[in-house]
Amino acid sequence: MNFLDGSLFPENQQKLVITAAPFGPEWQPSDFPEDIPVTLEQQIQKAVDCYNAGATVLHVHGREDDGTGSKRLERTNELVAGIRARCPDMILQVGGSISFAPTKEGDTAKWLSDDTRHGLAMIEPTPDQVTIAINSNQMNVVEQMCAADVQGTSLAVGTPGYFAYREMTIPAGPEWVEEHIRRLSARGIQTHFQLANIAQLETVERMMRRGVCNVPLILTWVAIGGGFEAPNIYNLANFVRACPDGSVLTLESSMLNTLPLNMMAIAMGLHVRCGIEDNLWTQDRSRKMSTVEQIEQLVRISREFGRDVANGKEAREIYKIGTFYETADETLAKNGFAPNRKPGQKGFTQFGR
Repeated sequence: MNFLDGSLFPENQQKLVITAAPFGPEWQPSDFPEDIPVTLEQQIQKAVDCYNAGATVLHVHGREDDGTGSKRLERTNELVAGIRARCPDMILQVGGSISFAPTKEGDTAKWLSDDTRHGLAMIEPTPDQVTIAINSNQMNVVEQMCAADVQGTSLAVGTPGYFAYREMTIPAGPEWVEEHIRRLSARGIQTHFQLANIAQLETVERMMRRGVCNVPLILTWVAIGGGFEAPNIYNLANFVRACPDGSVLTLESSMLNTLPLNMMAIAMGLHVRCGIEDNLWTQDRSRKMSTVEQIEQLVRISREFGRDVANGKEAREIYKIGTFYETADETLAKNGFAPNRKPGQKGFTQFGR
């Protein structure tokens, strides 16, 4: 991404798109009973509350009525249908893992099978987005957390939950990824790329150059450590520089890193994600902070920066919901990449030459 003179002026930036992740699939309901929705109606109402607070994208993971993370596509169908009826303009982004929560004590947290995750393309009503990981990767979500982050929770250091999540990996090989994108696109569902590092972004670019990924580059940089990059300014600057100008980038981190990274995103004209899936605490750890409180905080900060917050319809335009491309050349041009080299062509390539 290029930052020309005036790029930090709010009048030259897109309105802010806030993604809320309020369902916290890694937590037990007892970890934050005041804010973790359990029943279907509670989960739907949580989505409504997030939308009313200013979030226009909802990252969706379902729970069963007993509080366990749901691994049933039927539950996801029910949840998407209920939220769609109450918040028709909200962008519904279904988590590509469906649920990574262990089913019983002693299990390792793990993503569901390839075939099960392909079933996300058949959800009815269709969500707007499904998140996708690129390249199989470690996802040790507790590596970057300190003891104070998880004290008194089911992920406290040394507990079975802690060890279960420490060993989590993401299966996302090239054959499965390409087929998943094809199935989502055929159903009119946008692929939202959740990327751990620049190497994964380069894989996405190569797929676009081969014509097997003809979609807008709507992505999140997930800086959570444990196989993903750490949320420091050097990693962030390198990743942002690697993103083409036609992409739409959201920043995500965990625990007390979440707010500082979101403040950087607001200042830079990027987009933000918050919620108890990412962070439970106020910055001084004096108390737990609900997802709605986190959204309201970002709305206040963005307004202090002078940057308006997008409404649902505006967020859909920014995220290019419903847009797909026909060819590799169109995909590269729309996303802001250089064109493929033609046979015999020498030197650097650019569109218009």
